[in-house]
Amino acid sequence: MTSQPSIHLKPLTPENWLDFVELFGERGACGNCWCMSFRLSKKEFDQGKLNGMNKSAMYELVHSAEHTGLLAYLNNEPIAWIALSPRSEFKRLAYSRVHKPIDQSHVWSIPCFFISKPYQKIGLSTHLISLTIKYAEQNNIGILEAYPNKTAEKKLPAAFLWTGMLSSFLKAGFKIVDETSVSRPTVRYQINSH
Repeated sequence: MTSQPSIHLKPLTPENWLDFVELFGERGACGNCWCMSFRLSKKEFDQGKLNGMNKSAMYELVHSAEHTGLLAYLNNEPIAWIALSPRSEFKRLAYSRVHKPIDQSHVWSIPCFFISKPYQKIGLSTHLISLTIKYAEQNNIGILEAYPNKTAEKKLPAAFLWTGMLSSFLKAGFKIVDETSVSRPTVRYQINSH
């Protein structure tokens, strides 16, 4: 992508909840996920996919003023989602054998992305990650952490790239800090002011 489109990020709040619903569509992004995969146990998440509870659970989080993530807008149209919360908010990470905390640092995790189909495969991921870094700088977030896919992008359909590609994070300045998971290493970005 030669020039980046003029995209801006906004935290998901009750005021823009309907933009989130519009972006995620009837399928809740993918298989009624509603970005609850990392926030619930596997059993809770699987049950929630069947009865609409994942969407309700996200609604409750947003309306209780929890920081759940960022919507990316282009010309006032929601085109992408970046999950962003303190690592402690993601239950699945707490029980992960391969993504255990590597130290006691207070980190904010970026476990997944969702990009609207017309904007996929145009090199937008690195730009979204860079905008997320700027958001972190402006909001006193000291360390960003993510768990991107190391597998070659051409080998995987878009549905399997929801954690982001390692190459995109490295281009944005993240560093690999743990490779317990060969296919999805832990990467971090240290905000300069911290």
